Amino acid sequence: MKLLSIAVPCYNSAAYMDRCIRSLLHGGDEVEILIVDDGSQKDNTGEIADRYEREYPNICRALHQVNGGHGAAVMTGLKNASGVFFKVVDSDDWVDPESYDKILSTLRDFTARNTQLDLLISNFVYEKEGAAHKRVMNYRKVLPQEKLIGWDEIGHFLPGQYILMHSVIYRTALLRDCGLSLPDHTFYVDNIFVYQPLPSVKTLYYLDVNFYRYYIGREDQSVNEQVMIGRIDQQLRVTKRMLESYDPYKIPAKKLRRYMILYLEIMMTICSILAIKSELPENLEKKKEIWKFLKELNPRLYFRIRFGFLGQSMNLPGKGGRKISVAGYKIAQKFYGFN
Repeated sequence: MKLLSIAVPCYNSAAYMDRCIRSLLHGGDEVEILIVDDGSQKDNTGEIADRYEREYPNICRALHQVNGGHGAAVMTGLKNASGVFFKVVDSDDWVDPESYDKILSTLRDFTARNTQLDLLISNFVYEKEGAAHKRVMNYRKVLPQEKLIGWDEIGHFLPGQYILMHSVIYRTALLRDCGLSLPDHTFYVDNIFVYQPLPSVKTLYYLDVNFYRYYIGREDQSVNEQVMIGRIDQQLRVTKRMLESYDPYKIPAKKLRRYMILYLEIMMTICSILAIKSELPENLEKKKEIWKFLKELNPRLYFRIRFGFLGQSMNLPGKGGRKISVAGYKIAQKFYGFN
């Protein structure tokens, strides 16, 4: 059994996957790197995956599948994982070697002591193309450092400080036992990957190291704003899936409940602002529909989010109101550090 399984979803990733995989090889034999070729056809991604498996047979495994999207590739990685812990690293991202050493040392220590760790959280760095200053997402003011805690010991997350897939390493068995499922052919499922397992987490641990390097700069990247607007239906699908997964008011841990409501508030804000910025009547109608969906699904949650600061700012009437919404969102981006 490996200490850590790392799934690397790859789709036509030949131009950049080498940097990612080479950074992960630093972990040595304690790590297995599951290179998931998600039906790549435009380049030699599959051949590169096979080469790594030949050159590093005790570390790398090449998994080939018919194209199913990012979520399907993550689920294939999870299905084949033999590690005690599981992480996803996208093929255009990479990790910091010194932080990697500390991560592995921590996981090794918990395993040796037979102490259950459900979730390890670390920092990530926005490696934005052309940016002189690299912004770091850290949780120093929210989570005690290097201490095994429960949800009752966390602090208050700011709206721009929510936990992303880049931040997390889950216990593999927890992901399987909680029934994690990600939809095929859908972007932005990393939000489900983080959100759905949270109520199953009983113990978490924060390491203040800048482990994950999150690259931003490709024009076709899923987090490019224009790309996100073009894929608004997928953002809506993911948000609905998250809304349906739990009634957060039934979660006993008060601070976890507050965090999960904040996460849903952010997802509703993203859906709304993408619809507004598109200026397309059909997308504005979809915005109305997602708010109606929430109201019918969970009236209490609807009123909490709709009449909070972000909810009100996303639902100002008329064209003038939508301009104010966009201006307010830009201010929030700078203040809270939204991507």
